[in-house]
Amino acid sequence: MITVTYQDRTYNLPDGSCYRDAAAKIQPLVEDDILLMKGCGRLQELSRPIEEDTEVSCITLRDHIGHRVYGCSLTFLAVKAIDDLTKDQHLRAVVDFSVYAGYYIHFPYNPSFRVTAAFLKKLEARMRELIDADIPFEKKTVHVEDAIKRFAAAGQTDKEKLFRYRRSSRMNIYSLDGYEDYYYGYMVDSTRYLKVFGLEPYRQGLVVQVPRRNAPKEVPDFNPSDKLFAVMKSTSDWGEMLGCSNVGELNDIVAAGKMEEMILVQEALMEKQIGNLAERIVRDPNRRVILIAGPSSSGKTTFSHRLSVQLRAHGAHPHPIAVDNYFVDREKTPRNPDGTYNFEDLGALDVEQFVNDIEDLIAGKTVKMPTFNFLTGKREYRGDTLTLGPDDILVVEGIHCLNPAMSEGIPAEQRFKIYISALTALNLDDHNRIATTDERLIRRLVRDARTRGHSAKATIAMWPSVRAGEQKNIFPYQDEADAMFNSALIYELGVLKAQATVVLSQIRPEEDEYQEAKRLLKFLDYFLPVSTEAIPSNSIVREFVGGGCFKV
Repeated sequence: MITVTYQDRTYNLPDGSCYRDAAAKIQPLVEDDILLMKGCGRLQELSRPIEEDTEVSCITLRDHIGHRVYGCSLTFLAVKAIDDLTKDQHLRAVVDFSVYAGYYIHFPYNPSFRVTAAFLKKLEARMRELIDADIPFEKKTVHVEDAIKRFAAAGQTDKEKLFRYRRSSRMNIYSLDGYEDYYYGYMVDSTRYLKVFGLEPYRQGLVVQVPRRNAPKEVPDFNPSDKLFAVMKSTSDWGEMLGCSNVGELNDIVAAGKMEEMILVQEALMEKQIGNLAERIVRDPNRRVILIAGPSSSGKTTFSHRLSVQLRAHGAHPHPIAVDNYFVDREKTPRNPDGTYNFEDLGALDVEQFVNDIEDLIAGKTVKMPTFNFLTGKREYRGDTLTLGPDDILVVEGIHCLNPAMSEGIPAEQRFKIYISALTALNLDDHNRIATTDERLIRRLVRDARTRGHSAKATIAMWPSVRAGEQKNIFPYQDEADAMFNSALIYELGVLKAQATVVLSQIRPEEDEYQEAKRLLKFLDYFLPVSTEAIPSNSIVREFVGGGCFKV
């Protein structure tokens, strides 16, 4: 007999029971479908046997990990259904970047294929048919060499390349109604859990929509950002041009000793893009204030300095300003419900003082510039002043810079808004995308440990609050930008790997953040390490790993 405890309730199950048996007992107490459980100190798929008496908790779509698992399972279902419908065409679907509460699927290996309304109707019908059949996602463990042979025979060269660099001898693959695939992470127990989804035609492919965490029974209205998509597509095109669209191809380049050239070429492409932005800005002499915003760990500070260098090269006189220097004194900072400081809230800034200073600078007045002392939690004035000349431009960076409250009093013709984020274009393979939030979190883990003395445990614990702040204060304003910039670099996760692995390994199994640390460590294990030696001192990556030429 196995004893399972959930919220002070005890359930006795026969020996050999799985977590799905426990979930069936507990489900009446939980509003949403139980997708995973936590038991015996780790996350468990519902198909896994319960090995000992344990206390459990439930993971639903409202949880971050549950939402990720639902999206991963849904894309597997879509890929399987596409394969069923197009076996005679040998259509090869690629699950690419996130597009407005969904995943963009396109067919770059079959450029003549077009997603029609008729095809989408058939696809939805096939997905619904598989859902109604309640087909299990079956996991099996195989030798890596066996997996390589299987996927090579199936023409999935992306997975074949990825697995060549696996250090472990065995790995898990999933099967759905006879269709085998590899997915990084967990799966729901069966197709019946995936009833809520949407399909929308978009550009050269389609978007599989996933319900939001706060509304797990609804498909959100489809309202994609064409600006954001264009930036991500441009970066994806870079990867294809460089022969580096997935981690297997990146590892091939590292193993061949050709990484230095890859780094220099991609940095040159990024510098060219920054130069084009500077040229666009100076073309209009009325522009006096550049406002740069983006979520955490986007590289805003380094980007603002590199843009300033390019503006100088185009004859302007830029002055970088960090909005962080306008933080209110620590004791005045808004707090989260748990009592911790909410530095992502607009109320954490002295917006009135910032707006007054910008207006005075534009009017030609001399302004005393503040510096925020992060050790004391106080804003200080150390004698720094600024006066703008006729050719001077303010280059202002901060997470709230696209919020209209920050640009009150600045005439529209005098401002230029830029949204920056690390919009990952590199995929693990054709069916496993790398989440932009994961790349930014790894950046922040490395930077926080190096420059702020923060442990990985503290950074991971703070991340949900950071993400909530971004959803509220940054993403709603991204489409107001005059330009968007992608700061992600194809090679950077190989560079970040060494430092991130060290800090993540310090989290202990009994700590709440251990499961997330374990997931990130497994993810980083796919990458061959990349040396920092060839990285230019002005690279955005230097903001996180150190050795940069800018004071950030």
